[in-house]
Amino acid sequence: MNAFYKNLSLWLVIGLVVVFLFNLFSKPQNSIPEISYTDFLTYVNKGEVAKVTIENERVRGQFVNQSPFRTAIPYQDQDLFKLLKEKKVIIKVKPKEDTPWYMTLLVSWFPMLLLIGVWIFFMRQMQGGGGRAMSFGRSRAKMLTGQNIKVKFEDVAGVDEAKEELTEIIDFLKDPQKFTRLGGRPPKGVLLVGPPGTGKTLLAKAIAGEAGCPFFSISGSDFVEMFVGVGASRVRDLFVQAKKNAPCIIFIDEIDAVGRHRGAGLGGGHDEREQTLNQLLVEMDGFETSEGVIVIAATNRPDVLDPALLRPGRFDRQVTVPVPDLRGREQILKVHARKIPLAKEVDLSVIAKGTPGFSGADLENLVNEAALLAARANKNTVGMDDFEKAKDKVLMGAERKSMILSEEEKRTTAYHEAGHTLVAKLLPGSDPIHKVSIIPRGRALGITQQLPEDDRHTYPRSYLANKLSILLGGRVAEELVLNDFTTGAGNDIERVTDLARKMVCNWGMSDEFGPVAFGKHEEHIFLGKDFGQVKDYSEETAKQIDEEVRKLVLSAYNKAKEIIETHIDCLHGIANALLEKETLTAKDIDEIMKRCSQEA
Repeated sequence: MNAFYKNLSLWLVIGLVVVFLFNLFSKPQNSIPEISYTDFLTYVNKGEVAKVTIENERVRGQFVNQSPFRTAIPYQDQDLFKLLKEKKVIIKVKPKEDTPWYMTLLVSWFPMLLLIGVWIFFMRQMQGGGGRAMSFGRSRAKMLTGQNIKVKFEDVAGVDEAKEELTEIIDFLKDPQKFTRLGGRPPKGVLLVGPPGTGKTLLAKAIAGEAGCPFFSISGSDFVEMFVGVGASRVRDLFVQAKKNAPCIIFIDEIDAVGRHRGAGLGGGHDEREQTLNQLLVEMDGFETSEGVIVIAATNRPDVLDPALLRPGRFDRQVTVPVPDLRGREQILKVHARKIPLAKEVDLSVIAKGTPGFSGADLENLVNEAALLAARANKNTVGMDDFEKAKDKVLMGAERKSMILSEEEKRTTAYHEAGHTLVAKLLPGSDPIHKVSIIPRGRALGITQQLPEDDRHTYPRSYLANKLSILLGGRVAEELVLNDFTTGAGNDIERVTDLARKMVCNWGMSDEFGPVAFGKHEEHIFLGKDFGQVKDYSEETAKQIDEEVRKLVLSAYNKAKEIIETHIDCLHGIANALLEKETLTAKDIDEIMKRCSQEA
């Protein structure tokens, strides 16, 4: 009914506009009084006519009193011009124009024809929702054949487990009878889940490339339109095309755009999106099943998808595509490094160790940045130094060479970063220091970069406590050396407070409360992020939580202060070296620490 009333309202608006424009164009102009030819001669003889315009057999004129008139004259009357001259009437003659009759008709009827054309256009658009004229309800999926898809499994690295799970899909597409002869049912849908940039879309293309079957690619947002029912029509048309080309693959990227949980979230539901989702559910596993059609979808938000979409029979399998580990990063770098000439000293395993947490897209960007830097320097090969510069640019941002710091700000920044570095070097179990710099990059005036030796999946309490002290090391150094505080530690304090609160409320790392979690996060489906936090504890408990957070932060602050006071000479050595070189590597810092220990 909602669609009917919307269409009716649109038709009424179009009708009113057409009537208004028709009346506007067909409105008669102000009429000029017409007189007989006899009266015209009488007025001329009396000298009451001031001027005339003669065009063919028509005369338009103006009396002395400036009132207009018009009349018709016999073409053979030759005495008229003599009479007009005698009475000193201004005469203007327009030549006869041979205007074709069809041009006259076209000019007079053009506005009406234009309105009719606009009417027909809107009518065809309205009818398009059912998949008829203008192909408004046709699927926008792009079809690729096996010959057009060049991506193979060898082009996808770092996701070996995911490739193993998808091998069965490829075998089914190549030989469906192998799996159905014993009564088995192949999976109808595979959901690829993983963070952005991990290669979900690339993996789907590789499946189609390995199987050599047709591949329909579409985004979830391509189904949703302003007219209710269009998305459902496009889903129907997509599966009709897929059935004609079975066995084949339908790949829906960002399926959370159309597959979100129905009837939840702020502001109620969305008719068009929910109808599209309902049609997708029916096509995947309804009364009419799609034999030989496998749906592969990708999303990085599986938590917002409708449960009916995830049940067996629709998306039978959920394949996790995680951020690659050390071995996976090295394989990804090898894949992307095929396209560029590498120098002999380049060791991709070293680069992989220095890029923990990088996704496949991040690593591709790293290789591309290194190639661009080498080309800018007119090199023939990409060297290790190009990769290091590219990694610094990706991790820390581009150097802000135009930003000029005063000597006082440089000194403050040097001691701030030296405080972070010294505490990180002396606390056991901390991540190794990779590089320290006081060159402004991104939004930071300086940076202390730590890179873990191995990929971390869980973090012990001692590691997090050391992290608090390292973050506060810059603030402590400012207090001890400058006898003042600056705003440069603002981000450090914010991160420390947030980490300490998570240790108390989320991870049960407080001696006071033990293994108890406080605060329940509510996720609203249509916002996609945490909208608020439900307070499920008393005001007294809230005060105790604040006090416990404060204890953790102060304990870490005192630990950092004790370390820096004990090794104040090393702090001065690192800061002076930063002021001199602006950037220190791990080797430089080790030499400074060794020299300080020998002097002590």
